[in-house]
Amino acid sequence: MISFKPVTAVDIKALMQIETACHSHPWTEKTMLSCLGGRYFNLAAFQQQQLVGFYIGEQAGPDLTLMDICVAPDFQGQGIAKQLLSAFIDYAEQQQAENIFLEVRESNTVAIALYQQTGFIEMAIRKNYYPSKESDKNGFEDAILMGISLSLSL
Repeated sequence: MISFKPVTAVDIKALMQIETACHSHPWTEKTMLSCLGGRYFNLAAFQQQQLVGFYIGEQAGPDLTLMDICVAPDFQGQGIAKQLLSAFIDYAEQQQAENIFLEVRESNTVAIALYQQTGFIEMAIRKNYYPSKESDKNGFEDAILMGISLSLSL
């Protein structure tokens, strides 16, 4: 059974293990720690006492941005990312946010499909946004900027 609670500094080591396992260019621990307060908010998914996924969000005015969302490789494909994304949207609605934005690597087709199923639409392409280790990418990969308007449903 999956339970949810906010991430604290105590969880950083486990969170960083997931971050490193999921991303070719993971955030640093210092960056992650800087996202635990202020305009940032988060939620972690736990199975028993084990951290298995998380998201980091940012609020800027009436808009929220999904900065990072990860599920540990051994727990992917079980609907945990969908639950985390749903919780993120619920939080946005509670905050009376107008829009949610996110950026996703163009190669991350699984995440793109999840976002589209949830109602996000492609808004723009950010050329050469992400560093890439792929030889055919010349060191960079495009980001797809996606968004969903919550104010239209209010």
